[in-house]
Amino acid sequence: MTAARLWVVAVAVAVAVMAAAVEGKSYNITKILAAHPEFSKFNEMLSKTRLAYDINRRQTITVLAVDNSAMASLDHFTLPTIRHILSLHILVDYYGSKKLHALSHGATASSSMFQATGSAPGTTGYVNITSHKGGKIDFISEDADESAKPSRYVKSVKEIPYDISVLQVSSVLSSSEAEAPVPPPAPVNLTELLSKKYCKSFAGLLAANADVFRAVNETKDNGLTLFCPVDAAVAAFMPSYKNLTAKAKTAILLYHAVPDYFSLQLLKSNNGMVTTLATASESKKDYSYDVQNKGETVTLDTRVVNSAVTATVGDAEPLAVYAVTKFLKPKELYKVVEAPAPAPEPSKKHKSAADDSSDDSSDDSGDVKAHKGAAAPAPLARWVTAAAAAAVAALMLMA
Repeated sequence: MTAARLWVVAVAVAVAVMAAAVEGKSYNITKILAAHPEFSKFNEMLSKTRLAYDINRRQTITVLAVDNSAMASLDHFTLPTIRHILSLHILVDYYGSKKLHALSHGATASSSMFQATGSAPGTTGYVNITSHKGGKIDFISEDADESAKPSRYVKSVKEIPYDISVLQVSSVLSSSEAEAPVPPPAPVNLTELLSKKYCKSFAGLLAANADVFRAVNETKDNGLTLFCPVDAAVAAFMPSYKNLTAKAKTAILLYHAVPDYFSLQLLKSNNGMVTTLATASESKKDYSYDVQNKGETVTLDTRVVNSAVTATVGDAEPLAVYAVTKFLKPKELYKVVEAPAPAPEPSKKHKSAADDSSDDSSDDSGDVKAHKGAAAPAPLARWVTAAAAAAVAALMLMA
């Protein structure tokens, strides 16, 4: 086989492997841990601290999970401090069981999410990993005091090579920096914030509903993204709103609140379904919607209405508030109107005439759009797939 043919084979194999990696990369730490009830408290705290979301959007990660009995040592800490402590257990590199037991020189140091996010001063967010004779592996934080005992590797829970490794360790990592009290967020008067920019009418609806007002305010310090319809959108929706039952009014207002913090950059870079405070209040109902982005535009697709983010009302973690163009209508309360079936393709003899008669008019589909299924493949995935096909075709031509 000539050198050229060998090169084409190598390219075809490498690109095909890359394509499989790009297309196949998918994991959800919450689902992984849900299969192991002994980590239920650890799993719960990853969600409450929003670290689960941070883990899922990383491409290479190792999670050091501790069981329910070990998690009891965190009971006296506040949620922001627990976030710092648990972020030490998230290493921004891949360490499977084999890699751990084959460490060069028997030791290494890995950056944790506590370090990578800038929360840790200096190098205090690093975790030292040491392999001992007999296969024992220890983990200890860089700033652990001399009396602190290392946390020991117990077993591998789940490994998706080079994407995510979930390992059980014996105890929570000790760190004076991570355990330091975190100042509470500055108090925010939500009604005042909404009334100053774009959303005075929506602020009035929230304030008038005691259950909604309490739920939103109790959630905002732990992570909340609120989508508030602009005043014109509220005015347009009020005739329909007045006809809802009291329970439905509560649900639709809670539907605008997502119990997680999303910066505008995160909204622009991530597509997917989000649950809402209405989801939590209605156990048998979904009350979710699809966050979509195209370029700089972020839209919320409820399957009944498509509403676009038009402005940032306030954004200071853990609270983000965005103005949207339309009142969000959940499919649980309003009928989903599917998009009409596409028109049949014109025959060849009419195609050119049809093309010539096309104009520049835009399609304004109003409030209702059909629900979109799985997202189209990412550009990189499409590129590597095409490249793999091209490489194989070249090989066939040279055969």
